Amino acid sequence: MRYAFWIFALITAFALQHRVEIQHWLNPPPPIVVPTGFQAVLYATAWCGYCARTRKFFNEHSISFREYDIEKSTEARTQYEQLGGHGVPVVLINDQVIHGYHEATLREALETLAPRSKPPFSH
Repeated sequence: MRYAFWIFALITAFALQHRVEIQHWLNPPPPIVVPTGFQAVLYATAWCGYCARTRKFFNEHSISFREYDIEKSTEARTQYEQLGGHGVPVVLINDQVIHGYHEATLREALETLAPRSKPPFSH
């Protein structure tokens, strides 16, 4: 009985730690469609884990992006500060500025770029 408790506790801890990945596996989000030629802008650093997750998100969804390292470029640092940057990453999608890594917010911003299908002509 004691072993069953520990096994259950380990499985529960693993599931809680990986709940986002498990949820995406069970209920995958719809693909993101962006216009041809679109390019997001990412203000980041080399050491930032959330910046790495943002890069991974863009790459997994084949979203073109231009990255600026705010620690290596004074011009990038200036642009970052003008966008209200206080932490990394900062993402610019059209005129929308996203502070931090929030997959749902990135998806919402990118979905606004997708061309809406027009309803069929009706008489």
